[in-house]
Amino acid sequence: MAKGSELIVRTSSNLPAVINDNSLAAYLEEIKKFPVLSEEQEAALVRDFQQKGDMQAAQTLVTSHLRLAAKIAFGYRHYGLPLLDIISEANLGLMQAVKKFDLTKNVRLATYAIWWIKAAINDYILRSWSLVKMGTKAAQKKLFYNLNRIKARLGIYENKELEPEVVKDIAKELVVDESDVVEMNRRLGGDKSLNVSVSDEDESEQIDFLVDRSQNLEEALARRQEAGYKMQILRQCLSQLSEREQYIIKNRLLTEHPETLEEIGQKFNISRERIRQIEKSSFDKLKSLVLVAISAKR
Repeated sequence: MAKGSELIVRTSSNLPAVINDNSLAAYLEEIKKFPVLSEEQEAALVRDFQQKGDMQAAQTLVTSHLRLAAKIAFGYRHYGLPLLDIISEANLGLMQAVKKFDLTKNVRLATYAIWWIKAAINDYILRSWSLVKMGTKAAQKKLFYNLNRIKARLGIYENKELEPEVVKDIAKELVVDESDVVEMNRRLGGDKSLNVSVSDEDESEQIDFLVDRSQNLEEALARRQEAGYKMQILRQCLSQLSEREQYIIKNRLLTEHPETLEEIGQKFNISRERIRQIEKSSFDKLKSLVLVAISAKR
């Protein structure tokens, strides 16, 4: 087993667990008990882990930063996904940061970990969205990462529909369809924009946790079942496409690092434009299959 996988398996087994929404408050209290490390302590633990394979050192590095992971996770609590899942993804990102941290970069682990934690959460949110919108994944990502920043720059903080001229300007700036801007604005609704100016870099700041008591275990279970149901339908529908169509869909639309049209064209010895046409027709076919499957299940 690779050291990275071992870190996740062995460390996660000893971390405080968020079992359901009712245990969230207890989890937040539990992680406050882990002390913040000094720079010297942190460096020594990193060396013990990387040079000696000391898993207890890795455990201490992770637990000392659980508050940071939870704080960042709370900034995503209005994305319509279970907060306990977001925290779990944040912790996985933190573990990856501990694995890959480089002391020679002369930065603290907290500063380095922020990127990994956010990347893990962002990836989870993007994976969890509706199957029917996969065809605009590139536009979704661009809007996901930039829409609130642009709105903040324009002084727009209210949770409301954007004016047509604003939609047009944002679409033009990001080179996306206006309809995608409207939909993303609705998806990212709520009072999340109130967190725009909050910095995640101040590790010493007290965490202002506000537990969302509107969620319960039944709702969380229903969401997880729905996500599993969608993935099952996707796999079934993908299997009805040709091998070439499956390859193009998977490597263009269902991956964090999509291949270019040119790369896939070279693999199949056809033109870039032909790959673009197959991608469009394959997605249309997949979308129809998904919609039919969903209708048949109801």
